[in-house]
Amino acid sequence: MNAPTAEIVTPAAGTMDPELLAAIGRIARVPQLLVACDYDGTLAPIVEDPSKAVPLPESVAAVRALAALPQTTVAVVSGRALRDLAALSRLPNEIHLVGSHGSEFDIGFVERLSPELVAVRTRLRDALREIAAAHPGVRLERKPASVAVHTRGVDPQVAAAAVEAVRAGPATWDDVTVTQGKEVIELSVVATHKGTAVDQLRTQLSASAVLFIGDDVTDENAFGNLHGPDLGIKIGPGDTQAHYRVAEPIEAARALGLLLETRRHWLFGERAVPIERHSMLANGRTVALLTPEAKVSWLCHPKPDSAAIFADLVGGSPAGHFTVGPERGGIPLGQRYRNGTMTVETRWSGLTVTDWLDLPARETTPDGPAVVTGDSTLVRVLSGSGRARVEFAPRPEFGQVATQLQPKKDGLLVLGSNEPVALYSPGVTWQVRNDGGYETAHAVVDLSATGGQVVLELRFGTHSLEDHTVAIHDRQAKAEQPWKEWVASLKLPATARDLVARSALTLRGLCHEATGSILAAATTSLPEELGGVRNWDYRYCWLRDAAMTARALVDLGSIEEAEALLRWVDGCIERTGGHPERLHPLYTVDGYELGAEAVIDTLPGYAGSRPVRVGNLANHQLQLDVFGPIADLIAAVADARGSVRDDEWRVLDNMVEAVRRRWHEPDHGIWEARLPPRHHIFSKVMCWMTVDRALHVVRQHDGEDRPEWVELRDRIGANVLENGWHEEVEAYSVAYGDEDMDASSLWIGLSGLLPGDDPRFLSTVLRIEADLRSGPVVYRYHWDDGLPGREGGFHICTAWLIEAYLRTGRRTDAEELFAQMIDTAGPTGLLPEQYDPLAERGLGNHPQAYSHLGLIRCALLLDNMLKQ
Repeated sequence: MNAPTAEIVTPAAGTMDPELLAAIGRIARVPQLLVACDYDGTLAPIVEDPSKAVPLPESVAAVRALAALPQTTVAVVSGRALRDLAALSRLPNEIHLVGSHGSEFDIGFVERLSPELVAVRTRLRDALREIAAAHPGVRLERKPASVAVHTRGVDPQVAAAAVEAVRAGPATWDDVTVTQGKEVIELSVVATHKGTAVDQLRTQLSASAVLFIGDDVTDENAFGNLHGPDLGIKIGPGDTQAHYRVAEPIEAARALGLLLETRRHWLFGERAVPIERHSMLANGRTVALLTPEAKVSWLCHPKPDSAAIFADLVGGSPAGHFTVGPERGGIPLGQRYRNGTMTVETRWSGLTVTDWLDLPARETTPDGPAVVTGDSTLVRVLSGSGRARVEFAPRPEFGQVATQLQPKKDGLLVLGSNEPVALYSPGVTWQVRNDGGYETAHAVVDLSATGGQVVLELRFGTHSLEDHTVAIHDRQAKAEQPWKEWVASLKLPATARDLVARSALTLRGLCHEATGSILAAATTSLPEELGGVRNWDYRYCWLRDAAMTARALVDLGSIEEAEALLRWVDGCIERTGGHPERLHPLYTVDGYELGAEAVIDTLPGYAGSRPVRVGNLANHQLQLDVFGPIADLIAAVADARGSVRDDEWRVLDNMVEAVRRRWHEPDHGIWEARLPPRHHIFSKVMCWMTVDRALHVVRQHDGEDRPEWVELRDRIGANVLENGWHEEVEAYSVAYGDEDMDASSLWIGLSGLLPGDDPRFLSTVLRIEADLRSGPVVYRYHWDDGLPGREGGFHICTAWLIEAYLRTGRRTDAEELFAQMIDTAGPTGLLPEQYDPLAERGLGNHPQAYSHLGLIRCALLLDNMLKQ
C-alpha cells in the first residue's frame, strides 16, 4: 500500500527557534547525512490504541523526499517489532526500518539468537505472562528478542504494581536488558538500544553527521551517543540530552521540511546561473567571476590557483559570496564591460554597480610617499539614487575556515584566515549575523543620502581601512588605462571585431603577470554534464593551452605575453635537470608540480555536479603533443620580432630533443583520458610540428639547416601518415589501429603535414563532420573514455572544423558555423569550454582559453579570406 501523502510543511519566518534554524542549515550541508527518527510520538502522534498510531502525512512526505535525495539516508528506529513497524508505518523501501530498539535491522545484519538466548527468551515470556495475568489490562508485546510490557490505559495502581513485579523479577535476571519508556517497560535478551542502533547505521553508511528526532525516554540513548556535527531534537517536555526541543510531532515535521528544502538547494544548486552568463574580472594577479545580478560568486586569493574566498559558484551561498543589488530586488536592466577594459557595470533603475579588480592598495606614511600594502583589491562602486542591499559573506579556503567579521569605523575586518583581509566601506552601517559558524555582514545603503555614491573595497593582504588619497574615479581610470592601451595596439580583424577584442582581453586576463604563466580557465569543477562527475580543475598552466593562447595574441600583434610565457617554460625545463622529455603537461601558475588531486566533499558543486576537485591527475600523464604548440609559438614570435632570444633558443632545442627521445611512444593524448596510453594521431602530428617549426626558425633566423632535424621530421611524418590512416573508415582516426573518430585528428591538415586539397584530409574532414558535428558544435569524440556520462560540444573543436572548412575550400560552411559558434557566447561575450546544443547552454570551466583563442583564430582566417 502507498504511504499517506501530503504537502511538505516548512516553518514560516519567525516561528522556529533561530538557533534551531541555523543548526538545521548546518547539518543540511554535510556530505553524507543520516536522518533517524523515532516512530511513536515522533512521526506518529501518541494514541491510546498503539495499533492505530499512523504517521502524520506531513512527516511521511518529508522523510520520503529526504530518502530520495543523493547522499542522504533516512531510518526509523523504534521500540516496535520490525514486522509491526513495517505494517503500521507503510513507509517505502528507501527508508531503513530498525525495530525492537535496535535488535532488528532491515539492512542485512538481523541479530540471530543463540540457543542459550532462545531459552532465556522462553523463560522471560513465561514469567511475564504470569505477571500480566495477575494485573488486569496489562498488555504484552512479543518481539524476536524481547517482550514489551505496556501499561497505557491501565489503572495507575495496577500499572505500578505490574512494573514493580517486572523490576523485582525478570528484570534482575542475567542476560536480560531493561529499557524503560513512556508507560512501557521492555525486557530483551540482546544488549542493544537506540544509541547503538544509530551508531551501527552511522558506521555502515559512512555518515558524516546524524540528525536524530525522538520523544521517549528510550531515545535518550540515541541523543547521548550524538557527537561532533550531529544534531538531536527532542519532542515534548522532560529532561533530555538533545540539543534542541520542539513541542509536538507536527513541529518535527516542519523541521524535517526545512531540512529537506535546505539540503535540496545545497545538493542541486539554489538557482544555478547559466555558466556562460558569468563575467570575469582580472588584474594580472587573480580573477573573479560575477553573475548577471552583480554577485561575486568566485574569487581565489592570492593567486588564481589558490583556495577560494568566494566559492558560491560551486557551493551555493554558504560557500561565500559578495552580493549587491537594489533593496526592492528585481532583474538588472543589463550588464556590460566598459569598452576595452575588464571593468563590469551592472545596471538597475536607480542603481549601477561598477566592479573591477585593482592593483594593491596604497597607504600614506608619516614620513614619505604612499607605499604598496596588500595584494589585489576588489573595488565595487555603487552609484545612483536608490536603496541598495549588500551582503558580504567571505568564506576562506573554500569555506573550510570559520571567520569572524569585526565592524570598524570605515569598514570590516575579516578575522581567522591565514592572511589579513579588510572591507573598506566608509559610510556603511553593517549588521553582522552568525550563519552556522561563519559570520555574514548585511547592510542597506541609501544612495540618495550619501551623495549618490558608495565605495566598497575588499582589500587582500592588509587590515588597513585608511582612505585613499586618489579619488575613486581617477583610480578607475588608472586601472582601465593599461587595458585600453593594450587593446588599441592590437591588429583586430573586421570580422567579429568586438568579440575578438573581448576574447583577447579575456585571454590577457588569464595571464598571470608575475610569472608569465597562462591559465587554461578561471575556474574548477564547472561540469561537462549537469549533475555529472566530469568536473575538473583548470586553474593551472597547461603547456599546450598556454602556448596556443599566446600564439593567438601574437597573431593579433601582441608578443609580450608569449615572451613571458616562454621565459616561464624555460624555467620549467631547467627544473627537469636536462630531461625536457619529462616535462609535465601542466604546472601551477608558479611553474611547480601540482599536489595530489583532492575532492572538497563539503561543496555540492555547480547545480549539484559533484565532486568539486582541486588539483588535476593529468599532471602525471605523458602527453607528447605539448611540444608542438610551444615550437609553433617560438616560430610565430621570431617571425613577428625578427629575431630569437637566447632563452627561446634553449626552449626550442629542448622541445626537439624531447621529441627525438620519445615521439615513438604511446601517450595519453590531448584529452587526458584516464585510459592506457595509445599512439594518438594528434600527438604524433604535434611531434612532427615541433621539428617542422624548429626547422623554420633555424632557417629563417639562424641562416643554417639541421639535417638531423630534417630526417627526424620526415621520419615522424611518414610514420603518422602511414600508420594513422584507417582504411575502413577512410580517415585519420583517434589513434593507430582505432576506428573511432576524434576532432583533434583535423590537425593532420591544420598543421600543414597534409595540404588542404589532399584526398586523405578531405575524407577525414567529411568523416569528422558526419560523426562529431551537431548543429553549432563539434564534439571531441564519442569513444568510451572510461568515465560515466556525456559532455557538450567543445568550442575549440568547432573552431578546428571551421578552419578545416576554409582549408578545403568550404568558405560558406565555415562562415555559417562561425556565426553559430559566436551566437553561443554569453551576454558579455564570454565562452566556457563547451556548449550543449539540446539544452542551449554552456558547460565546462569558464571562461576557457581554448574557446576564445579558437574564436580569434577563426575570425582572423575568415578576415584574411575576405581580403583575398
